[in-house]
Amino acid sequence: MNARENAAPTVAVAGLSLPCALNVNGQLHRLDLDPRTTLLDALREHIGLTGTKKGCDHGQCGACTVLLEGRRINSCLTLALTVAGDAVTTIEGLAAQAHDQAVAVGHSASAAPGSDTLHPLQQAFLAHDGFQCGYCTPGQICSAAGMLAEVAQGMPSLATEDLMAPQSALSDAEIRERMSGNLCRCSAYPNIVAAIREVAQAGGA
Repeated sequence: MNARENAAPTVAVAGLSLPCALNVNGQLHRLDLDPRTTLLDALREHIGLTGTKKGCDHGQCGACTVLLEGRRINSCLTLALTVAGDAVTTIEGLAAQAHDQAVAVGHSASAAPGSDTLHPLQQAFLAHDGFQCGYCTPGQICSAAGMLAEVAQGMPSLATEDLMAPQSALSDAEIRERMSGNLCRCSAYPNIVAAIREVAQAGGA
């Protein structure tokens, strides 16, 4: 009897699906997913949130960046089933957060969710022309939001010179280091850094 005959029989898993409840932008989505489905594919193909982009699909470009419990992750490397119940925020959710904050302080009480209320980072990217073709922008903005939260929590990077420095003191070199996981094929990096610097100095995001 050869090795092939001794091998365990292959178990077919085609068509297997498991229930998965994803909490995306404050809304619960109950799905039946193939266990191999990534969070990126669940967002785009099952929930219909196409703001999160598929670039390299290998975790190397950052186009698929979303926030998981406030921390930035590559959704193309994350299995959807592993984040069931955790709070996922996409680029669509950042605008909704900005709307809710505006209503809370009485600046936009008449505006409806999904209106023209923008997150401070979205506004800054517009002001500094950080979009270019726009394909990488959702990932850039989500990553920047997560990065500024990391700074506010005192998390250092390789470029951090002063652990006690406030968020507003972020240097361009440190912003570039902290955003190095997000690539821009249009090379709009100076504009992207300028947009993030503006929000950091204003204490936003």
